[in-house]
Amino acid sequence: MKRLAGIACLACVALAGCRDDNAALVARIDRSLAAAGRFLIDRQSPDGAWRSQTYGALRLGPALTPYVISALYFMPQAGPDTRLAYRKGVDYLVSFVGPDGRIRNRPGELLFPVYTAAMASRMVRLEDPSGPNLAAHRAWLEFLRARQFDEALGWSPADPDYGGWGFSILPPRRPAEGDLRPPMCESNLTATVFATAALISGKLPRSDRAFERTLVFAQRCQNFPPAPDQADERFDDGGFFFRPGDSAQNKAGPAGDGRAGRPRFHSYGTMAADGVRVLIRCGLPPDHPRVVAAREWLTRNFDPSHNPGHFESDREVLRDATYYYWTWSAAHAFAALRLEHWEGPKGRVEWARLLAEELIARQSREGSWSSRFTDAKEDDPLVATPWAAAALAICRQSLTSGLRNHPSDRDTIRALPLPAGATPGK
Repeated sequence: MKRLAGIACLACVALAGCRDDNAALVARIDRSLAAAGRFLIDRQSPDGAWRSQTYGALRLGPALTPYVISALYFMPQAGPDTRLAYRKGVDYLVSFVGPDGRIRNRPGELLFPVYTAAMASRMVRLEDPSGPNLAAHRAWLEFLRARQFDEALGWSPADPDYGGWGFSILPPRRPAEGDLRPPMCESNLTATVFATAALISGKLPRSDRAFERTLVFAQRCQNFPPAPDQADERFDDGGFFFRPGDSAQNKAGPAGDGRAGRPRFHSYGTMAADGVRVLIRCGLPPDHPRVVAAREWLTRNFDPSHNPGHFESDREVLRDATYYYWTWSAAHAFAALRLEHWEGPKGRVEWARLLAEELIARQSREGSWSSRFTDAKEDDPLVATPWAAAALAICRQSLTSGLRNHPSDRDTIRALPLPAGATPGK
C-alpha cells in the first residue's frame, strides 16, 4: 500500500508547484475526485466487489471491480477509507486464483473475461509488485494471453481478426472450414487496448511476439494507407474504427467503398484514442507516420463535450453513448503522447483544462457521473464514474506536474523493439 499511502503528500507538492491560473481548477478537481471516491467506496460490497444495481450482466463482481479499484488507485488523495476499499477489491480479485494456480472460471461468472483479466492483472500487481500477489498477477495475465487471436488458436495473419482480442467468453478458437463462428468470436480495438496495457504492466520480454501480432490488428483498424501510392483521401484521415469489415459494430457507420470494393468506416474519437495507444504500446515511435496521423486526427477533432468524428445520421444517437469512455481514453492517449497542449485555429488548446471543466460540470451532487444514453451502459453510475474520475485524475496531473512522469505506457515501451516491418519515420 506504499503507493497509496504516499499519494496525498505528492498531491500537496504538485498543487504547491502548479501555475497560479491552474490552482483554482486543481482545487475543484480535488473536491470532485474526493466526492467520486466517497460515492464509489459507499457502494462496495462486503466481499470487496462492486456490483451494478442497474444491469444484470454487471451484477457479478468481476465485471466492475477492476475498473473501480483502478480509478481509486490513481486518485491524487487517498485516505484510510480509500486504501481499505482498494485492498478489499484486490483481495477479491486474488480470490479467483484456484489451488492449481489458474483463474477460476465458473459458467456465467466471467462474462467479460478480457476486460476483467486485463485490469485485474494490472491492479493486483500494482498493489504489491513482488509480494504474494505476484502469483495472482501471473494467473490473470496467462488467462488473458490465452485469448489473443493467434496461431495457438488456429488464426493466421491472413485472418482479419488476427492479433487482437475480443469479447468471447471462451478462448476464441478458429472454427473449422464450413463451421459457424461461435458468438462474439471476433477481435475489436477496445478489448485490444485493454489487453496491451496488461502486457506492458506485466513487463513482457522484448522477444514476445504478442506485440507484433497486436500491431497487425491495430493497423487494420486505422484509416491509413498501407503504402503512400495507395492513399485515398476520402477515407485515410489517420483515425481508427472498432474492427474491420463490420458495419454494425463500427458506431460511426460505413464511409463508403474503397479500392476493389472494400468497405471503409468513419474514424471516431473513442477508437482514435484507443488506436494510438495500441500503436505506442506496440513500439511505434512518436514520429512514426501512423502515430503522427493518429495524433493529428485527435488534435484536429478533439471535443471535450462529445465523442468526436463523423457519424452517419442513423448512428448519431450512438455518438455520446460512450462519452465517459471517450474522456477516459482521450486523457490516456494524450498522456501516452506526452501532449499537454497544441495550437488550434483559434489559438492554444489545453485539453486537460477543457476536459476537467466539462467533467466537473456534469458531476452529480452525490459525486457520480451518468449518461442518459444506454447503449454502452453509461447510464449506470458505476460504469460512468470510474471512467470520468480516472480521466479527471490525468487532467489534474497535466495541470500540475505535467505528463512527463505520468505512469502511462511510454516508459516501459521504450525498451521494446519495433515489430517486424515497423521502421521509425517510415
